[in-house]
Amino acid sequence: MPSQGAGTHDFGKVAVLMGGKSAEREVSLMSGSGVLKALQAKGVDAHAYDPAERDLVELKRKGFKRCFIALHGRFGEDGTVQGALELLGIPYTGSGVMASAISIDKVMTKRVWMAEGIPTPKYTLLQRGAYTREDVARVVDDLGLPVIVKPAREGSSIGVAKVQNAADMQAAVDAAAALDADVLCEQFVAGDEVTCPVLGTGADARALPVIRIVAPEGNYDYQNKYFTDDTKYLVPCGLPEGEEAAIQELVVKAYRVLGCRGWGRIDVMIDAKTRQPSLLEINTSPGMTGHSLVPMSARAAGIGYEDLCLRLLAAAALDQEIVQA
Repeated sequence: MPSQGAGTHDFGKVAVLMGGKSAEREVSLMSGSGVLKALQAKGVDAHAYDPAERDLVELKRKGFKRCFIALHGRFGEDGTVQGALELLGIPYTGSGVMASAISIDKVMTKRVWMAEGIPTPKYTLLQRGAYTREDVARVVDDLGLPVIVKPAREGSSIGVAKVQNAADMQAAVDAAAALDADVLCEQFVAGDEVTCPVLGTGADARALPVIRIVAPEGNYDYQNKYFTDDTKYLVPCGLPEGEEAAIQELVVKAYRVLGCRGWGRIDVMIDAKTRQPSLLEINTSPGMTGHSLVPMSARAAGIGYEDLCLRLLAAAALDQEIVQA
């Protein structure tokens, strides 16, 4: 496997997987276009490849030696594409099959983190077709208001609602259930919203600078993430002394216990009263658009966009390589 400084000729023919069939297809196409341009600028023989339009088996027939996964959400970030590439024997960027499958599921992620003593907000799980109005009302009794309601396996804030009034709870749960069979109802943590990327694998995993997110009216939704310039991203984050280092340490631990590799980004809320962090979720195929946070954090650490893409591609691997190493 090439080192970070290996010549680009060592990579062979590279497929940038983008688009796909998930609800995040539009964002994935933006991410993939940026990655493709960056790799080509570095002299990599990189090509766009949309799994929604071309069978993955073609990767082998067309001589692709490595894949940069710029897919987001289901059928790209959930272990399915990773499993197909394992069978084809084509190394890919990011986490492997198991870590991807667990990390896409916000409930499973929380269960692993809680088992390892990693703080995450209290939650209730509702399942499509099985919850009653009484069950929905009980969520408010258990978690209080506001409550965050979201599909368990969507990204980019798709289907997420912040419920302020009990009367709005049913509609929020029904809307999330239309997108996913599992609905996560999560205790709201009032305070600073931050995110922290991680690069590397195992003992070599390292956190990048923390970014503090200040969204209009605290609403960091799909529109404010990708299509407006109203959200402020603060890096340096401006947190009290020692807090950033503590969050970075916690995030790396959370990344490692899930078995993630390559790269990822973890979203965190810091309680305004106690200053204690609570981890919300992890992204194992983060965005690489003009508004995306991993490139922003990497830039603050002295890693430009093109170099970041090249570094991630150099770390492409198969699960079997990791196990046998």
